[in-house]
Amino acid sequence: MTKRNKELSLEQREELLRTLKARFEKKMNRHKGLEWAKVQAKLEANTEKLWSLNEMEGTGGEPDVVGHDKKTGEYIFYDCSAESPKGRRSVCYDREALESRKKHKPENNAIDMATTMGTELLTEEQYRELQKLENFDIKTSSWVQTPANIRKLGGAIFCDRRYDTVFVYHNGADSYYAARGFRGSLRV
Repeated sequence: MTKRNKELSLEQREELLRTLKARFEKKMNRHKGLEWAKVQAKLEANTEKLWSLNEMEGTGGEPDVVGHDKKTGEYIFYDCSAESPKGRRSVCYDREALESRKKHKPENNAIDMATTMGTELLTEEQYRELQKLENFDIKTSSWVQTPANIRKLGGAIFCDRRYDTVFVYHNGADSYYAARGFRGSLRV
């Protein structure tokens, strides 16, 4: 995609910033000690990242600030929708998995979607950190970054929360389910 495609109109930027600010103020437990004005200034200086946040929002991710990297000064956003984002479900893990399916191929795959959006899938560690903030994926599951040794053997991993516990499971990377999507992360 060209840079031109990754720009929002002024109206779109303002609407997204209003949405993000309202969510930020409503869910202060996710980012204790952080100030919206500083987050907004960083967002306004990084319009391509704003475009990525808009993609996260538009696919049902409800992105929110979950941390601040003091070394880099970056704010960390994760998808914080209660369940795996609706606009990103029914996808297999990656392009290789998608191309390996002979029948009933899903429309897309998690890795390519995340790359197109300018985000990354959460790692297992990030997923567990997210679950410390609130309970997510009670009815759905989310693909997470899969270690190369597992992927090389045809597998991929996903996580969910059941019985008040975060579980990590495995599946063939080519599998897809209506209740499995992925959560993204973005540093701004």
